[in-house]
Amino acid sequence: MSILINKDTKVITQGITGKTGQFHTRMCREYANGKAAFVAGVNPKRAGEDFEGVPIYANVKEAKEATGATVSVIYVPPAGAAAAIWEAVEADLDLTICITEGIPVRDMLEVRNRMRAENRKTLLLGPNCPGLITPDEIKIGIMPGHIHRKGRIGIVSRSGTLTYEAVAQVTELGLGQSSAVGIGGDPINGLKHVDVLKLFNDDPDTDAVIMIGEIGGPDEVDAARWAKDNMKKPVVGFIAGVTAPPGKRMGHAGALISGGADTADAKLEVMEACGIRTTRNPSEMGKLLKSVLG
Repeated sequence: MSILINKDTKVITQGITGKTGQFHTRMCREYANGKAAFVAGVNPKRAGEDFEGVPIYANVKEAKEATGATVSVIYVPPAGAAAAIWEAVEADLDLTICITEGIPVRDMLEVRNRMRAENRKTLLLGPNCPGLITPDEIKIGIMPGHIHRKGRIGIVSRSGTLTYEAVAQVTELGLGQSSAVGIGGDPINGLKHVDVLKLFNDDPDTDAVIMIGEIGGPDEVDAARWAKDNMKKPVVGFIAGVTAPPGKRMGHAGALISGGADTADAKLEVMEACGIRTTRNPSEMGKLLKSVLG
């Protein structure tokens, strides 16, 4: 079992003909069940062609109708990425995963508000995220497949590189992952920590969760408060940016400290108060997790 995606998921790549889209589609197809999973690409100018045997369609709706795909991944450049998200939403996909970094905030605001106003069913992961993986079944995005191992630990993170760090530690301890989800570092994004925690909480094949956050924004605190009352499984946490001075803008657009409640210390405090064991050292995430599993 897994969350969001599994070996039977059928995927459309939006932006399959660009350099990034080609490279990562190729890598994802080489991982586990990828050859069967990646069934279509989208590029209005190249419809009717194919990329290494993957047929290209004019738009997401056509690709979905032809292949039965329910998920898309977006490598479209920033200027067109919000429109690509909306195209996936309009096609009523279950999930769209936007890898693109640097989408104008205003564009994202418009898309998110429209998704809410029209009460659309499509879930959005990202933008500016590494994607997600269910080890030995499917990976969608840019994470390195070889560090993952099938297991029963869920990982959710705002930071791409720290996702890999947690994954590698869990793999090294022989525990493995049920699914690992990178939600991305942008201020306006789709799925939040709390959404992913809910999915892991309901997943019979996840025993515990590592939650990785960053300074800025209320997401981790919201998730911790939800977990306190609802989470049936142990959660351990880490927040990046403990040493950042207040008001400092981090590399991630989402990690802007406005002072007070969204510093690393404040978030760690709330997490601890809500029963989430935390560490201030990213190299200890795996060990901390093992200690709560007993």
